[in-house]
Amino acid sequence: MPIHSPSLRLRQRIHYGNAIAMGPGKAQLLQQIAASGSISAAAREMGMSYRRAWLLVDTLNQCFRSPLIETAAGGSGGGGAQITELGHQVLTLYQQIEAKTTAAVASELTELEALLAAQPPSDPH
Repeated sequence: MPIHSPSLRLRQRIHYGNAIAMGPGKAQLLQQIAASGSISAAAREMGMSYRRAWLLVDTLNQCFRSPLIETAAGGSGGGGAQITELGHQVLTLYQQIEAKTTAAVASELTELEALLAAQPPSDPH
């Protein structure tokens, strides 16, 4: 998710112990689950495996005092997932942190951007 410009991105990750409690991928996953009502549909939309999405959901649910995502088992009525009230609150707070951080460092990012090479490297490794 670009924060400043197409050439520079600032990405926020909130660490809790050894886990990443919230970051840009988890925020996007929460948004996709809220939109689709499904972990598998959210994973497909993001181009990730269901297993990877489930592991992210599990980490999110373990990092906070109560689940951010609640699931219903599949079957004839179909399964599904929904974002809890706490999930919406965490997502909103994370988005506010991103916005405030971006505003706080905008001039430094502009200065840093002026010092970059004309093209980014083709292989980041």
